[in-house]
Amino acid sequence: MKNFVQTGDIVEVTAPANVSSGDIVAVGGLIGIATGDALSSARVNVKTTGVFELAKTSAQAWATVGLAIYRDNSTGLATSVAAGNKLIGVNLAVTANPSASGTVLLTQPFSLSSSAQVTAEIGA
Repeated sequence: MKNFVQTGDIVEVTAPANVSSGDIVAVGGLIGIATGDALSSARVNVKTTGVFELAKTSAQAWATVGLAIYRDNSTGLATSVAAGNKLIGVNLAVTANPSASGTVLLTQPFSLSSSAQVTAEIGA
């Protein structure tokens, strides 16, 4: 197909802040996991698909598989709190409170935070 550009499972973006390999990176609506270290404003590759062991808000129990997981906009950690945060995927393993990490399946390479945005994106 003549208009194919790339598979999109790893994309290069401008780092919005200093990032380390394995950090959750949010650039606009794009969510991914940094494949390497990068300084703020440098280019970094992010993986937009897959299952990752991610640093999480320690004081949360993720009690069910399939629980929606978000990127905490203030800490950069994975969290089960939706308010003000971007959806990154779903929980794949029950974790206790406290625990430093959780297993997350990235479910989409982007996040729409409201029904109005969804409507705008699909043109409905």
